[in-house]
Amino acid sequence: MNMNALFSSQKEEGILCNLCPHECIIEENKTGFCKTRKNISSELNSINYAEVTGFEIEPIEKKPLFHFKPGKNILSLGSWGCNLICPYCQNHEISQEIPAYSKKIYPNAIPNLIEKYKVGGIAFTYSEPIVWFEYVLDACREIKNYDLDIYTIMVSNGYIKKEPLELLLQYIDAFNIDLKTFDSETYKKIFNGDLEKIKENIKIIFEKNAHIEITTLIVPDINENLQELEEEFKWISSLSSKIPLHINKYFPRYKYSKKATDIGKLIEIYQIAKKHLEFVYIGNIWDPKYESTYCPECGELLVERKGYNIKIVNLNENGGCIKCGRKVMEM
Repeated sequence: MNMNALFSSQKEEGILCNLCPHECIIEENKTGFCKTRKNISSELNSINYAEVTGFEIEPIEKKPLFHFKPGKNILSLGSWGCNLICPYCQNHEISQEIPAYSKKIYPNAIPNLIEKYKVGGIAFTYSEPIVWFEYVLDACREIKNYDLDIYTIMVSNGYIKKEPLELLLQYIDAFNIDLKTFDSETYKKIFNGDLEKIKENIKIIFEKNAHIEITTLIVPDINENLQELEEEFKWISSLSSKIPLHINKYFPRYKYSKKATDIGKLIEIYQIAKKHLEFVYIGNIWDPKYESTYCPECGELLVERKGYNIKIVNLNENGGCIKCGRKVMEM
């Protein structure tokens, strides 16, 4: 199904898409960089509207979100398309290609699905939800009109312009932003993105009081420089030392065949991050020592994680440490 796309204007050469910083000018019967926005009869259309390629009931920790609704299951939905290019993308079949099959799920069906599967929220994930913008917006409006307590999540690369982001922030409760590197040239050369734009958006999300966690996948020869990473950690801490950071292990995928990230390297990076941030986790290694949450005030174990087996140990109903009262979670 096609849906008229928001944030566009007519130009002599075609239609200017103002959703993301690429600012594609799209000619008749052509699509933009993301492949999801097409000029049809001089109107910009979202051609992946209501097309679902991923549908799962799964732990919220899988997004990953460790400090928002811990231990809860959510409905995860994804479509296809992306406005960046990662040579190691684990979902390249739907991010860089148009899949042969997708299921139609319209926004007005989502509240019933949430009730059916007895989950408390929904995550837009798998591909890039920014380029599924109109659908995400309509789905969130349906959800919030149905029940304001149903929480909404985006797992995103953060590559969006300010105006559409601020519209999303009226409806999205929590974000995990994939901060791919802290080197501007690498962002441009490898991912076709702009680091400064993504930093600006992380700051906007944080200042609007949406819950935010950040993920950096550590990829050999791309972003494992320790000095560069420490600059990233310092910058995150300049917003707040309480922002959770997920340092994830990379595995070979798509066009990138370098061997998986060395665990010793991940631990070294973790130790540097802990100098600046209170909540740091190593993902994809399945080690409770680096996945569990401890109180930064008194050291008490609060949430024990072994992969996706989650045990809430010493948290009160308000997300605080039972021993000292320090608030660490949004329950």
